Amino acid sequence: MTERSEVAAVPVVPEQGTAEVAVPVVPAQGGPKPAVPGQNVFDRVMPRYGGGSLADVLPSALAVLGVPGAADPLGLVGRLDGVRRIAVLLVDGLGWHLLPVAAPHAPTLADLAGRYARPLTSGFPSTTPTSLVSLGTGAAPGRHGVLGFRVNVPGTDRVLTHIDWRDEPSPLRWQPVSTQLERAEADGVAVTVLSRPEYAGSGLTVAANRGGRHLGAADPETLATGMLAALRADDRRTLVYGYHPDLDKAGHLTGVDSPAWRIAAADVDRLVAQLAGGLPADAALLVTADHGQLNVPVDRRYDLDTDPRLRAGLRLVAGEPRVRYLHVEPGATDDVVAAWRGVLGAGAWVATRDEAVAAGWFGPVPEQHLARVGDVVVACHENYAVVASRTDHPIEARLVGYHGSYTAAEMLIPLLVVPAR
Repeated sequence: MTERSEVAAVPVVPEQGTAEVAVPVVPAQGGPKPAVPGQNVFDRVMPRYGGGSLADVLPSALAVLGVPGAADPLGLVGRLDGVRRIAVLLVDGLGWHLLPVAAPHAPTLADLAGRYARPLTSGFPSTTPTSLVSLGTGAAPGRHGVLGFRVNVPGTDRVLTHIDWRDEPSPLRWQPVSTQLERAEADGVAVTVLSRPEYAGSGLTVAANRGGRHLGAADPETLATGMLAALRADDRRTLVYGYHPDLDKAGHLTGVDSPAWRIAAADVDRLVAQLAGGLPADAALLVTADHGQLNVPVDRRYDLDTDPRLRAGLRLVAGEPRVRYLHVEPGATDDVVAAWRGVLGAGAWVATRDEAVAAGWFGPVPEQHLARVGDVVVACHENYAVVASRTDHPIEARLVGYHGSYTAAEMLIPLLVVPAR
């Protein structure tokens, strides 16, 4: 691993990151680097719940559509005056800092980014299940309770992997907040959700997107065609949500700016171009993402399964390589915190649950959700990661691209607004 002396020291409690970070170029190898002095994609970024986060997208869309009581934290009402139909496309893994990386392969995205873009933040952790539920509910993670990629089911030794979740625990109990889709539908808005057929009825789909009509879309062409058809299918006010996962998958498997990632970026571009070019006259398109992504070099990976210092005192481990939740044996919290700080040094923020909650990363966390956060929270800095080569899925330790922590590369996401013509 990289020596601790090569990384600038950081405080135990994270500082607030910059609210607006300029878009730098991310090189193909070795992860993102600073573009200009004072602007670094490794800066820590606090989620802007209620004032510029992913959770604010659908409430603002509902305000445009005239749903009573819907807030407009993103200020879209004036900008989209006269719009009665809104399409929201979420591109998994399309971070704000990845827009210039995609630009040579995605001219439509580059054009829209130059005209209609603003950065938002994801929630924390910056991971797909947490973000999808924040988008769908309009709520911060602490409130909706989907607090990570994997979390311990309190009172058990089970670790729930949200992307593999079916029906236990019940999605309606595990995630009790009503969705924005349900709210829109209750006010008479025609609501349609399009996603991969294999996600239909999953626990995560029910938690994030309950409400409306759900249709399968197995590829970008089908997704674009289906979203445009749904926009035109009804004379009522209309909300259409589409989800596209392939860019994130390519980044995980082969890395940001790899040949496969560039192909996936070009596919995203064709999808967005088809949607933008086919909008009805009273429709608008919102394009956003759930998180960004960065490449993690092999020499910046700690393996908790091969280092006994990192295994001591643990009852179970949840989270993912960029953000770990450590559930400890009774009375072992202080020893675990000290051991992990000693091993990871400046490579991560290691804190107790109380410290992490008090710092505001999750938003307010009600009592019933607190135990889903580990006794100890480990948030990796720069392009470090903590893999578990024996206990996680075997492929996870061999991935190239990761996300989940609180760097600008992971936390900042775009909102591209294509107004009605």
